[in-house]
Amino acid sequence: MGLGSTRTGTSTVRDNDFAWQRSGDSSLPMVWGHGLNSSRAEEEPFGLIDWSTLASNLDVLRYDARGHGESGFTAEPSGYSWDNMARDQLDLATALGIDSYIAAGASLGAATALHAAVLAPERIRKLVLVIPPTGWETRAAQADFYEAIAVAIETDGLQPIADSVPNLPTPDPFKGNTEWQERRIASILEADPVRMAGRFRGATTANLPSRELVSAIEAPTLIVAWTGDPGHPVSSAEELLNLLPNASLSVASTFDELATWTDQVAEFVSG
Repeated sequence: MGLGSTRTGTSTVRDNDFAWQRSGDSSLPMVWGHGLNSSRAEEEPFGLIDWSTLASNLDVLRYDARGHGESGFTAEPSGYSWDNMARDQLDLATALGIDSYIAAGASLGAATALHAAVLAPERIRKLVLVIPPTGWETRAAQADFYEAIAVAIETDGLQPIADSVPNLPTPDPFKGNTEWQERRIASILEADPVRMAGRFRGATTANLPSRELVSAIEAPTLIVAWTGDPGHPVSSAEELLNLLPNASLSVASTFDELATWTDQVAEFVSG
């Protein structure tokens, strides 16, 4: 997916270096956050959103989250809590001259956007929450899973984690897509084991804002989810739909349905 005219750079905020890229010349900014163990580069092979389409009407800022991609690493697990990642995002936006914006993202990025809306509601115009992750009571089991992965990496390296990929659930839109699985395996084997273990351990400190805080978010919200992925269950998306006072939900079970997400986001942000 081409990004057209793109500016790239690195900015230091909250004692960490953040690599970013910015496309489009609109006065309407969107800040996008990727998922856990992803990055701007990792998103490209299976981008859930066509950035070139959105950049034709938006000023799209994408960045590598703390400990991911080309951004700096933090060893302290609390640095990866989603509220701290939201503080990273808000301060990065400020450093780049962005006051209010559409907060968007997938998985970790969606959780980051939610926390940004809680921390600075006056700055968040709209929310785009893509494949929201586990949260609240369901987060404990996911945190245990992530801690087990971190320990396994520190003990035996990355190969056993890569070998386990075929046994993990594949989201329904990518069922039968061997390239999806191959890319996940390659991404693991190409990773820095210290950084990857640190990210997984950091993810054990993360959770969504309380239900009370979520229900107070007034920003118009689009939620898009897919089926077949226990790490990003439709139940999380449905509960957010029920809590947020101004939200809509779209669920994809096929690749063709997933392919409509860009148009849905473009229509939502321009409305």
